[in-house]
Amino acid sequence: MTNPIATDVQPVPAAAGIGLRAPHVARVRDEHPRIAWLETHSENLFAAGGPFHDAMDRIRADYPLSLHGVGLSLGSVDRLDDAHLRRLRELVNCYQPELVSEHLCWGAIGSRHSNDLLPLPFTEEALRLMVSRIGQVQETLGREMLVENISTYLRFEGGDYTEWDFVAEVVRRSGCGLLCDVNNIYVNSVNHGFDPRVYLDALPREAIKEIHLAGFTSKENLPVPLLIDSHSRRVDTQVWNLYADAIDLFGPVPTLIEWDQDIPALEVLLDEAAHAEEVLDAHRALAV
Repeated sequence: MTNPIATDVQPVPAAAGIGLRAPHVARVRDEHPRIAWLETHSENLFAAGGPFHDAMDRIRADYPLSLHGVGLSLGSVDRLDDAHLRRLRELVNCYQPELVSEHLCWGAIGSRHSNDLLPLPFTEEALRLMVSRIGQVQETLGREMLVENISTYLRFEGGDYTEWDFVAEVVRRSGCGLLCDVNNIYVNSVNHGFDPRVYLDALPREAIKEIHLAGFTSKENLPVPLLIDSHSRRVDTQVWNLYADAIDLFGPVPTLIEWDQDIPALEVLLDEAAHAEEVLDAHRALAV
């Protein structure tokens, strides 16, 4: 990295932020809209220098930041990519985000990357591998990382754990934090037929440092229900209801609106973030 190293960490508040995507970078940099915090994909900043880094150097002075990775492939049988880890460490040192996260999945084998985040078997062997890999990343970064539960469309047969117990046990054994994607929990509950509130109840509350919300796509004319975590539309009513349940359980948590396809005007993302703020405010009002 050629950028100067940030010397301070801006805490990410227990408020609603948005995922910063390319169409909105210039407006956020130049207009400073009222947004509690921002998250960007780590890999988009791996190249040294360039316009995005120039913009982020200015944006990080105005907003707390979170870095969210999509390419580390924690659960692959391949060893972790040393070059990827090194670039991530340099990026974290450069921008000093309070939150750094990756996905509880695998996505590469034999140096060939999938275009999706692939599910793990919920076995003791996979759990031990994940704990070891998370430990390696946390040692390299010298800090806590968060892991995110993913959406899935197929599951391995058998296994030693339910999905929610697997996620909870990974967090407990590794000492990492948890990025709870409420939309992914709802998508999986429909795709695999379970009660999403049972999932929420199983999670270690003290470990939850961030929540994600996004829109899904429902596939029609199929013999079974199928939801796709498309990040291409507004958050569904059922997900908002589940989010309210999550906040009742966990208390106010930094909450991100994700939108990665068919990206709308910035005002739409701000409106979704305002809805999340309403849920957070309603919880705070009841807690007084």
